[in-house]
Amino acid sequence: MIEVVIDDRCGGCGSCVDVCPSDVLARGPNGKAIIARQADCQTCYLCELYCPEDALFVWPETDRVVGLTVEQALATGDVGGFRRDSGWDEHAATHTNQHWRMGAIFERARLMAIADADAAQGGAKTARDENGRIS
Repeated sequence: MIEVVIDDRCGGCGSCVDVCPSDVLARGPNGKAIIARQADCQTCYLCELYCPEDALFVWPETDRVVGLTVEQALATGDVGGFRRDSGWDEHAATHTNQHWRMGAIFERARLMAIADADAAQGGAKTARDENGRIS
């Protein structure tokens, strides 16, 4: 889940706001990104991936807000790590871009959401295999 926006690093480009599929981020009064709807975060890391300033930090916890401070996020040493490890921008020469592999993860999440919505509406409980596919 998105934990912090590092205001000192944010250049106000808005890439993270534009790419977020859940509208978790918004532009604040100063034009920089702010976390507007943290509970809606899908932990997809797209905001981190598209931030050229490494001003965002997403924690892998998906079910709850951990409540990290900027200092704690920086202390992890992982700020900007997803973009680096994905080989984006200045990291392309040293890391292979493997972001295309996320397609299977997003498909699995989509199928799980469909099954959960069906169950919530009183439909027949659907079974999923070990890859999250509805059977």
